Amino acid sequence: MKKPIASGGESLLAAQLAAAISIAAFFYYLRHNDLLLYGDAVAHINIARRVFDSRTPGLLQLGTVWLPLPHLLMLPFLLSRWMWQTGIGGSIPSMIAYVFSVLGVFRLVRSVIPVSTSDDTKWISQFASWLAAGIFALNPNLIYLQATAMTEPIYLTLFIWAAVFFAEFVRGSSSAKANASLTRCGLCLAGACLTRYDGWLLAAVICVTVPVVSRGQPASVLRPKLRNLFLLAAAAPILWLAYNAAVYRNPLEFANGPYSAKAIEQRTAIPGFPPHPGTANLVVAFKYFFKSAQLNMGNEGWQIFWVSTLLLGTAIVLLFQRKLWPLLLLWTPAPFYMLSVAYSGVPIFIPVWWPFSRYNVRYGIEMLPAFAVFTAITMYGLLRFASSTRPRLAIAGVAISLAIVSYVQAWRADPVVFQEAVLNSRSRVALEERLALQVAVLPPDSTFLLYVGDHAGAFQRAGVPFSQTINEGNHRPWMQPADPDGLWEKALRNPAAYADFVIASDGDAVATNANKSELQPIEVIHVSGQPAVTLYRTLKSNRAK
Repeated sequence: MKKPIASGGESLLAAQLAAAISIAAFFYYLRHNDLLLYGDAVAHINIARRVFDSRTPGLLQLGTVWLPLPHLLMLPFLLSRWMWQTGIGGSIPSMIAYVFSVLGVFRLVRSVIPVSTSDDTKWISQFASWLAAGIFALNPNLIYLQATAMTEPIYLTLFIWAAVFFAEFVRGSSSAKANASLTRCGLCLAGACLTRYDGWLLAAVICVTVPVVSRGQPASVLRPKLRNLFLLAAAAPILWLAYNAAVYRNPLEFANGPYSAKAIEQRTAIPGFPPHPGTANLVVAFKYFFKSAQLNMGNEGWQIFWVSTLLLGTAIVLLFQRKLWPLLLLWTPAPFYMLSVAYSGVPIFIPVWWPFSRYNVRYGIEMLPAFAVFTAITMYGLLRFASSTRPRLAIAGVAISLAIVSYVQAWRADPVVFQEAVLNSRSRVALEERLALQVAVLPPDSTFLLYVGDHAGAFQRAGVPFSQTINEGNHRPWMQPADPDGLWEKALRNPAAYADFVIASDGDAVATNANKSELQPIEVIHVSGQPAVTLYRTLKSNRAK
């Protein structure tokens, strides 16, 4: 006999606890000015803001490379200037996603684990679902990320709920309720595919698996079921490819264009050296990703507990509880990041291996659902194997204690994703603060020419609207190979006709292409670890004197 999906009372309690954790963490990090440490968080917020705050507003401000759904979700919260400047508007979608992802983990475990009819053992499945939800919800690295504008929390909730609905479909693949679950799964896949590229592999895996699960059903029943799933799962990638083809004249602009991870790595690589560990090597790529996943679970010394329970839980599913096989879907981040690190120019630097730094360590958080769920499966198996109540309570107590101590140690040392954010933000934040001070004292109606991809954070801090800037987003990307009549291009040729002040970083498009004969430098900002930034006054403007 299988236990039905968790009751409304339990789900409400799980949601309330998750919301309390989310809000408490948010106010803690807000108070300590930690919401905008990640440069990507700043970029996501300002991409969304420029959809309506720009000389050329509209959806084309979403650009390429990053998928659009997270920006669209935070956009309404960024209408407020205060919520934009503080970063709060970017945090709200992540916090909501966090609460739903905790509920998803709880429901996933509750819906797949069978329940004994014995009064002595029926509590075990309830314990397993709460344990999984607790491991997920209390993870120190996720608690920080969900307070920021990063895309991982939004993707995790769509990933988890796709797994929930897929598992419910598998449990009763021929029923009308299962068909509804499959449609909901398709909707989650569509959202995941518009959030992170991880979702594209997830959608492919589910679309390949469903026909196998449905084998033997009449074609009249199977065909509409598969059609709906495939349409939903494929819609987002097809739309994104079409958008890139129409706007950039290259359907793979996000993958091989000048702003893609691969192109950036090629520009910064040192000849004769591998660009990053794992390049063209799937084994090394897996090792770095899996180690980043371990670092997201706990410090050295505690990782053995998490790896052991993950692998043991996976083995239990493969060998003894094969009806739980839909849970194996939680492993899909591993092959995705193996391929990304090996062949797509995506580096992962971890502090314990060369190059002994922290960069993209947060990608390991994608394995958190697997760690949480398979640890719960391990404990479920051990509890069912135990012969009486006393050893069962001892096992449960040891599992809870080890998880708590591991997380406490992580908090004491600072979560690794928080360390990554702090380490990589120091010079950027220092530059943004100094540039923001310079911008803030200029006439309030000034117009600026700049490469906003590097300096959006300074204008956010200063509270200067992007509608007072001319930047790389103010051109027509479909005009190939160049657009001489675009606003951005015209302003570079003749800055005095369009702007009062010009901001250029060494090596950026403004420093390289702007007509210097119309510019007079008034300030040079030097920050260690960052290119020098020069603030110019255009010759038409005497207001800064």
